[in-house]
Amino acid sequence: MIRAHYWIAPALAGCLLAPTVALAEDEPIVVTGRGLAETPATPAYDVVRIDRERINSTASGRIEDLLSSVAGFQQFRRSDSRSSNPSAQGVTLRALGGNATSRALVLLDGVPMADPMFGYIPLSAIAPERLGAVRVTRGGGSGAFGSGAVAGTIELTSANAQELGLFSGEALVDDRGETTLSGTLAPELGQGFAVVSGRWDRGQGFWTTPKGQRVPASVKAKYDSWSTSVRMVAPLTDDIEVQARGLLFEDNRVLRFAGATTSASGQDASIRLVGRGDWQFDVLAYVQARDFSNVVISSTAFRKTLDQRRTPSTGLGGKIELRPPVGDAHVLRFGADLRVGDAELQEEGYNATTGAVTVRRRAGGRNTDVGLFVEDDWTLGPVVLTAGLRADRWTIREGFLRETSPAGVVTTNNLFGDRQGWDTSLRGGAVWNAGGGLALRAAGYSGIRMPTVNELYRPFVVFPVTTQANAALRNEDLRGVDVGIDFTPSPAVTLSVTAFYNKVENAIANVTIATNTRQRQNVGAVRAKGLEFGAALRFGTVSLDGSLALTDAEVQTSGAQAALDGLRPAQTPKVAASATLAWRPQPGWTFSTTLRHVGAQFEDDLQVDSLRAATTLDAYVELPVTGPFSLVLRGENLTDTEIVTRNQAGSIDVGVPRTLWAGVKVRVK
Repeated sequence: MIRAHYWIAPALAGCLLAPTVALAEDEPIVVTGRGLAETPATPAYDVVRIDRERINSTASGRIEDLLSSVAGFQQFRRSDSRSSNPSAQGVTLRALGGNATSRALVLLDGVPMADPMFGYIPLSAIAPERLGAVRVTRGGGSGAFGSGAVAGTIELTSANAQELGLFSGEALVDDRGETTLSGTLAPELGQGFAVVSGRWDRGQGFWTTPKGQRVPASVKAKYDSWSTSVRMVAPLTDDIEVQARGLLFEDNRVLRFAGATTSASGQDASIRLVGRGDWQFDVLAYVQARDFSNVVISSTAFRKTLDQRRTPSTGLGGKIELRPPVGDAHVLRFGADLRVGDAELQEEGYNATTGAVTVRRRAGGRNTDVGLFVEDDWTLGPVVLTAGLRADRWTIREGFLRETSPAGVVTTNNLFGDRQGWDTSLRGGAVWNAGGGLALRAAGYSGIRMPTVNELYRPFVVFPVTTQANAALRNEDLRGVDVGIDFTPSPAVTLSVTAFYNKVENAIANVTIATNTRQRQNVGAVRAKGLEFGAALRFGTVSLDGSLALTDAEVQTSGAQAALDGLRPAQTPKVAASATLAWRPQPGWTFSTTLRHVGAQFEDDLQVDSLRAATTLDAYVELPVTGPFSLVLRGENLTDTEIVTRNQAGSIDVGVPRTLWAGVKVRVK
């Protein structure tokens, strides 16, 4: 399954570079490497944009750090991609909670990045230095791949050759001896361009176990990850371009105890045609081969209890979007998309005392979603109206759970029935540009999310708690509304406030059913309402970007889950805020500092174990030295705040301590 991907990138390269030979030199061709432009009604929704300057000045150099500047963004746990289990890297927005599966849709150059098995995002494979822009839309989504966007959409756009320069690179080391090495080559080839980049992060890591809880088996969060990307863009005609991308990555970590290793890997490829003529179109196809492994170590015997040795999965999909010429007042878009996720778990359980195998387990299945969508923006002077409809045909098939004894005797052989159905979702909104930089907006939306193969069929252990799968899970169903004000009295000042109400019915959560035992279940609903504030100020060489989210979220349920009714969802803070102050006195010089606060939250659904609030201070400095070289200094958590990332009955893990980085950056135009 995996070997088939290694010939894709060379084959695409040949297809891409050949067309440029036949093009006349005087043709007015503009190659962007991006998708179609935003529609006029994009501002109707709660949108935050992050430019390349901010992307390149994060203290950790990691995508999750960058996205955390949008208040309301969160992973399932507070750990970053050096010290968390990769399968816990689900991302969401608006304090809707979760169970490590992403409720936010993450797109890289239009391709969904969620793992086909788990629904987590491979954060360590997404290098910020490769990106040109980020757009975060909070609230339910529609359009292409919209069925996964119950909490919002995060669109990542790769940088082009002009933004990257011919060659750029960075080499840094921190005060623990950990290293980061990255490089990008981006030559212009005819009227197109190619980008080849690589990144390698490794280190002995930091202590995630507090000093008073360490035992001889405790170890630092060692990590070793790399990724390499190849991207090529070329014109086929003066208004059609072809884009291709390949991504290879591997991420290895050790968590808490010696021998508690995790590994995630992937081989992704995509090809995209973008047309900007009278009939605009965006046609995309992608394939993903992913794998994951995880060894669980007993926190009492400190020996292996579970070896999730392989979780191969395959993701296939694509979309077709058309925008016909229907007049200057309208932007009509319609099309279809497809996503297929096929995955299987292979694991063995062990007796922590004797080390003998106790059970061999296989589980897996296939999920498919075919979506049809249509949306129209209608401009009426200062007013822009928008409305969209999406229909999804979903199927859950081939689910199974099989367990055998060490002798090969089948003890469990569950074959789960296939399910399928249709779901529809709507969204609509309006923007009134009232003049003087004032815009008033309102939007309403609905959406669905299918349970992942992981949620349906794969049990897991975070010792001593076992979480069971649930093959009967139903689709999550979102309803929400936004009302907001944007005020831009000048290009230097942008202020915004949004009030929202979101409700996810049949929300999937990890529900306690016995001591140290949880099960994934649909709860009646998770309701979140609140306010989101944003500010972007530019005064000469000084800038300030701020974001604040105040959210009241609660579980609404009854019956056997009545104990959860009125409680806040697990891993959900009431307050999240971020502010970045930057000074760029001249080109190439950057002084930036970020203050971030995440409020208290609960580890579990019953609100027994809490994670206290954390406020951190980061800094970034870049100083030109000579020619293309610059000195880079970075500081993470400068106040050395203890960030509690896990608390199970007093057994806790903590996040990144104060970390100081120094190195060099080079950029050759």
